[in-house]
Amino acid sequence: MIEDGPVVRVGDPGPRPVHLLFSEPMRPFGDDPTLDFLMKARGQWVSVETLVRTWDGDGLDTFLSTLADDFRGWEGARAWRSLEHDLTISAEHRPGGYVHLTWGIHDRPPSKEWHFETTTVHAAGEEMRNLAAEIHTFLTSTVEWLE
Repeated sequence: MIEDGPVVRVGDPGPRPVHLLFSEPMRPFGDDPTLDFLMKARGQWVSVETLVRTWDGDGLDTFLSTLADDFRGWEGARAWRSLEHDLTISAEHRPGGYVHLTWGIHDRPPSKEWHFETTTVHAAGEEMRNLAAEIHTFLTSTVEWLE
């Protein structure tokens, strides 16, 4: 892992925490908008990682910002997925003002031999806005960092 590059950590310090880590962003095709990053899930009983391929971030930061803007809630689940479905997110607004994000990390095509999911809980509004801002910085600083 590149220690001085952009990194985003997601997850709370519960009794059996699973932490998600976005790291090692790169543009594998130069000026092409393809943006890859490493997605890791680490915890007491899990250690998985996969390379996530996006088309300039696939609007992940916008998706999270929309959730923050709708802090009063919404019906049902909202979903996001990366270009090759190696990272998926399902968001539900629950009573008490919390957003439950279910993160799916999937093995890279074509094998697709495994799939891992974990849920993180975030206060609606400001906490979601902070997460969206961190992801935005991660995605946009990647361009500057690699140039």
